[in-house]
Amino acid sequence: MDPNPATSVPEVILSSSGRRMPLLGMGTATSPLVGSGATKSAVVQAIELGYRHFDTATLYQTEESLGEAIAEALSRGLIESRDELFVTSKLWCSDAHPDLVLPALQKSLHHLQLEYLDLYLIHWPVSSRPGTYEFPILKEDFMAMDYAGVWGAMEECQKMGLTKNIGVSNFTCKKLTDLLALANIPPAVNQVEINPLWQQKKLRDFCKSNGIILSAYAPLGAKGTVWGSNRVLENEVLGEIARAKGKTVAQVCLRWAYEQEVCVVVKSFNQERMKENLDIFSWAFSEEENKKLSEIPQSRGCQGQDYISDQGPFKTIEELWDGEI
Repeated sequence: MDPNPATSVPEVILSSSGRRMPLLGMGTATSPLVGSGATKSAVVQAIELGYRHFDTATLYQTEESLGEAIAEALSRGLIESRDELFVTSKLWCSDAHPDLVLPALQKSLHHLQLEYLDLYLIHWPVSSRPGTYEFPILKEDFMAMDYAGVWGAMEECQKMGLTKNIGVSNFTCKKLTDLLALANIPPAVNQVEINPLWQQKKLRDFCKSNGIILSAYAPLGAKGTVWGSNRVLENEVLGEIARAKGKTVAQVCLRWAYEQEVCVVVKSFNQERMKENLDIFSWAFSEEENKKLSEIPQSRGCQGQDYISDQGPFKTIEELWDGEI
């Protein structure tokens, strides 16, 4: 991990491309959706504060706002080049078909006003009826994913230079194993729920041994979303450590993920919290604090049914997660 002198945010080198990814990024998913002006303003503010990694997706409906913010940052001289930024977007389930991957990426690039992405992810390890961008996905709209065909199309997008890296999101160890067996270009990143209450040690170990960087969504528990809660921010152990260190619970969560060598995507449109979220690299936990953190009882916050209605081809939620609940 190397520091980025422009922002003081450490970076990790992605094994499949050799490109650098900042280990702290700003998320743009909101629930409920906020106005495009609010998203654009927050991203511009984030760039001013030193953020260089931004995460969006077709489903979030924030690609256009992010693109407008990047254009404004360039015009105002906040950044000299688009190349200073690391931009991630995601392929939604209804576009997870071999012939729709390239058009979906091209549409995202058009919305973002960019010539390339730094990272393009398969959002979920499932497909749905083309042309539908519903949330949650209805049972009758589910289709089996052609993993070889979809991943092959993702690889072509990287070869064309439309994305510098490709990866996945919400993939378990089993699904990653299946993907690695057929991939010519391995996934650079797997973005999943990770926080001190869902530490994903098995998945962290698997990804580390296979050169896949883990990226964390919901690092603070996704309070305010349809599936999130206050359970992370109100955890007694995290609160105790935060008080002892003179930090916020959010900073404790982000620092914990950083110490696990996990990239963190955190969403806040509040300037003070955006500043606080950057202040996690100049301090560390004691051995005793790390022990307490490792002993926190574990439970998943994001259940598949929060995104998927009746699971379609999956008889149970355990089947969606390969039994890795």
